[in-house]
Amino acid sequence: MSGLTSESCEACRVGAPTVTDEEMATLGKEVPEWQVLERDGIRQLERVFKFDNFADALAFTNKVGELAESAGHHPAILTEWGRVTVTWWSHKIRGLHRNDYIMAAKTDALS
Repeated sequence: MSGLTSESCEACRVGAPTVTDEEMATLGKEVPEWQVLERDGIRQLERVFKFDNFADALAFTNKVGELAESAGHHPAILTEWGRVTVTWWSHKIRGLHRNDYIMAAKTDALS
């Protein structure tokens, strides 16, 4: 492992700072397939993973779930036939934290 995948999530507390635009640009280079979206004023990282069938999509969903549970940081996951949409953000701070980029990189490593 290298880069973000070798890091661990830190406990995020209410009031912790969200990543700056400069940090987002730097961290985004390590997870280039992820998009920063804004929903209801909350920045989120999102990526769609494609699969050949529903069974493979579901298996990937379960891997992401196990990763999330082990880190204590949980995404929104939408599982459909042939695709899984994973969205990371830090609920407590209503935005993006370094943890979200760490988890995005670790999610990439699962695919």
